[in-house]
Amino acid sequence: MSSSSLITEPAAVSLEGYVGFDTITQQIEKKLLKRGFHFNVMVVGQSGLGKSTLVNTIFASHLIESKARLATEEPPRQTTEIQTVSHLIEENGVRLRLNIVDTPGYGDQVNNENCWEPIIKYIKDQHSAYLRKELTATRDRYIQDSRVHCCLFFISPTGHALKPIDIVVLKKLSEVVNVVPVIAKSDSLTIEERHAFKQRIKAELVFHNIKLYPYESDEDDEQEQALNESIRELLPFAIVGSERNVTIDGKAVRGRKNRYGVINVENEEHCEFIYLRNFLTRTHLQDLIETTAQIHYEAFRAKQLLAIKESTNPSSASTASQPSAAATSQDTLPNSPPVAVSPAMGSPAQSNQSVPAFG
Repeated sequence: MSSSSLITEPAAVSLEGYVGFDTITQQIEKKLLKRGFHFNVMVVGQSGLGKSTLVNTIFASHLIESKARLATEEPPRQTTEIQTVSHLIEENGVRLRLNIVDTPGYGDQVNNENCWEPIIKYIKDQHSAYLRKELTATRDRYIQDSRVHCCLFFISPTGHALKPIDIVVLKKLSEVVNVVPVIAKSDSLTIEERHAFKQRIKAELVFHNIKLYPYESDEDDEQEQALNESIRELLPFAIVGSERNVTIDGKAVRGRKNRYGVINVENEEHCEFIYLRNFLTRTHLQDLIETTAQIHYEAFRAKQLLAIKESTNPSSASTASQPSAAATSQDTLPNSPPVAVSPAMGSPAQSNQSVPAFG
């Protein structure tokens, strides 16, 4: 009989008086509030879909400069390299270091072959940088987390179907990061067109077996499962972004005004922006961070450590090369170079400087 079979669950003991260990949640909260939180979000999509504007709208502040032209005589502007901008924002005593990764619009060139590679490489490089910091002999007490926790994928509001390049990029991204798709500038579609467009997109995602966040998990309770199912029904979010205030019935709201009326971005009858914001900030922010660490980063880490073991002990390569449960999951990153044990390197997400696109 194995020793593990002798391990049983301890019996519940009723206390005869107040001990005080129920304050552990308050102790944890105090330490976390003192340390602060990190959240890294990446925006991916073709140029001109309002990626910068949406991020500013979600966090109710001007965090990243929009590339949109303000006048017809201005030359076209667009993001030409991966840029990371860091901001420290605070709300009711909670400090959040927000890192926004703005990517070049893919599909803008005549030849778009492998145009997604700089984006994928950037995400993997952040995993690699974090792993290097973990493997150093004298590592930091709190490692600065530059791993991408959420990728907002912008879909052009064509009303037809996903483009072939969209499907390829979604497949590549879903293997390495939590992807949340949004239909940009959805006010250009009618309600009926928007609904039909969503159904076509969902059908294509199922056909191509593209898994998007939130993922199904046996660890979720009934309430969490119901919440995640309601979010999956909404995907992709049909959103409208705006940093400008317009007046509706004497009240200033964020929206867009045209000759047909006013689009209130926070009105759920106009668009689904409010559902996206609540999803990202109020219900799933911590889960996005944990899922990144437990699924995407763990798959990367397992494969890299296995590669290090094979390189240092070639005689056991045949045994070590047998696929393990962690290394063969669908989130394993293909063709990633082995990570060398080296001193911690700086993270692009810790500065406001531009990060050049990788070749």
